[in-house]
Amino acid sequence: MYKKKPLFIVFEGVEGCGKSFQSKKLYKKLKKNKIQTILTREPGGTKSAELIRNLILKDYFKKTAKEKFNKYTDTLLYLAARNEHVLNKIKPALKKKNVVICDRFIDSTIAYQVFGKKVKYNFIKSIHNQILGNLKPDLTFVLKVSAKSSIKRLSKRKTKNRYDNFPQSFYKKAQTSFIKIAKNKKNYFILDSSENNNLLEKKIFEITAKYLKIS
Repeated sequence: MYKKKPLFIVFEGVEGCGKSFQSKKLYKKLKKNKIQTILTREPGGTKSAELIRNLILKDYFKKTAKEKFNKYTDTLLYLAARNEHVLNKIKPALKKKNVVICDRFIDSTIAYQVFGKKVKYNFIKSIHNQILGNLKPDLTFVLKVSAKSSIKRLSKRKTKNRYDNFPQSFYKKAQTSFIKIAKNKKNYFILDSSENNNLLEKKIFEITAKYLKIS
């Protein structure tokens, strides 16, 4: 029998890996099993954090390089959005013993800002110490995708944000970073999502069910 308990689940991976699709599938499956669950995303998740998200995304498409945010300004905006999100959505939901499924979290910041843009890790770590406290995901799914599948999925998107327009070389580097972060960590699961089929959906639910102690 299911005993209500908080669980913080995060989906990580590059664009076109299917993390948004799979996080929605898991959310629906848990709701069907009468488990109180919320589905959220980063950057965003709350009204104020979504405003910051829009600001970051719009800035990227400005024509002149001089107008773009400095990489540290950009990172601070992501962290400001995270602070709002954690404070007003994630922590209150976990306090109510809900399951929280989040599309991206701190590993995306490490993969894109630290490994990608060479922002100093300690800069981000010190801010995380302040805004996260003891909060960390209980379970992280890193979805690994082939370049072919990623390109195919991105080409079908009607609306694209800044991350959907990066070259494949960037995604390859970012994916390597996600796998490096996940390596040898017991609460991380690296799953191939190139097919993004029912088998993957089933595997994700089985792992989650084990953590929740449900059948």
